[in-house]
Amino acid sequence: MSAAPRRVRPALFGALVAVAVGIPLSTSPARAASAQEMGGNWAPFTRCPVDDPAMLAADGQAEIAICVASHSESGSIKLGNTLATTGANDLQFGVVRNAATGASRIVAPAGGAIVGAPTEIPGGLLGIMCPNGIPVISDICRQLTDNSLNRVVATVQSAGTPSNFDLTAGMTGGKPIVDIPVRIHLENPFLGSKCYVGTTSNPVVLRPQNLTTPALASQRFDANGTPNTRGVLNRVALTGNAQGDSSFAVPGVSGCGPLTLGELNWAVNLKTALPSASGNNNLVLNDTATYTAGLTSPGAAVPDAGRLLSENWHAGVVR
Repeated sequence: MSAAPRRVRPALFGALVAVAVGIPLSTSPARAASAQEMGGNWAPFTRCPVDDPAMLAADGQAEIAICVASHSESGSIKLGNTLATTGANDLQFGVVRNAATGASRIVAPAGGAIVGAPTEIPGGLLGIMCPNGIPVISDICRQLTDNSLNRVVATVQSAGTPSNFDLTAGMTGGKPIVDIPVRIHLENPFLGSKCYVGTTSNPVVLRPQNLTTPALASQRFDANGTPNTRGVLNRVALTGNAQGDSSFAVPGVSGCGPLTLGELNWAVNLKTALPSASGNNNLVLNDTATYTAGLTSPGAAVPDAGRLLSENWHAGVVR
């Protein structure tokens, strides 16, 4: 009987998670195809789903609709035994709040709530050890003379609609602000097109909370975004603080390999110690900025508050 091929621990993806998984908003967010350029105080809300039926149906009395946008340009993330810096990620969604119970229902924009800036992983695939006797790995190593073949890009993606939004937690500390299901797409010719950390059915669920106290500001404004102390709209800004989460678990990768059949799953999981249980992972987001916007007096617009919010948002689009 011939010996089974020896599994060699590859130095694969020394920086697997140089990915942004932030909650949170700057003047240069990662943009989705459906994003609009917005003016003035509307600027952070480029993807608010104001035309979703649930948002439009909010009457201003029983249900109140608001826009939420949050961004962080940098930070760090530890998944398993791998620590890396993050890139920019933009999180946006609508919230329909029940006035009687305080319960909030999240409405995700088309394309998902979170949009991540693609991040190139330092070292690419050249971190792989090149043993003999393992055909797939050895063949890959022999071809990694072309930088385009070595390059690995990681992008965080929505893996479902966020849930459990708590606006009060965003103003204080010690409580999760929102649950964000994500998956991380790893792109390289040898990894195929379906290589992910996490899936839509088994995502990484981030529950960031404030690690430091944010600065709080509120400003009324007109439909086009211009500040006005008598404006029909109001924006709350929570800025300058750090956010983080150390409670999330990370599943193993799936679909990694030239045939997208998972031939290289074991290599990625082995190096990065995935799957990884809660308590072994950590996310820190620096200098976050989170905004909410809605009608100043939604009760004055009953029963058309949701439609009025939509009209005002469209008036803020830069043309």
